[in-house]
Amino acid sequence: QVQLVESGGGLVQPGGSLRLSCAVSGSFISRMSMAWYRQAPGKQRELVAGISSRATNYAASVKGRFSISRDNAKNTMYLQMNSLKPEDTAMYYCYMDRWWGQGTQVTVSS
Repeated sequence: QVQLVESGGGLVQPGGSLRLSCAVSGSFISRMSMAWYRQAPGKQRELVAGISSRATNYAASVKGRFSISRDNAKNTMYLQMNSLKPEDTAMYYCYMDRWWGQGTQVTVSS
């Protein structure tokens, strides 16, 4: 059974930073393509960032502010989020193959 567990969300002021983690069990991530998605209330789920063995990609709205990475030894993917804006407020989900995590809430507000 593959499980993805996100952590690291919370309340942060505009301009602040958070680092999300996605710990994976039941499968090795080293050869897998993975991604972070987010969904704000009333909006569709959208791709934030993706990572494969060869490359990373980012949504235009987060490029230059967010950084996706992973530690294969820890079987964990990360999303470093800097210069956060209120419009980054959403539930953030990690995704691998056909599996989703349960999500972690990020709220950017003063």
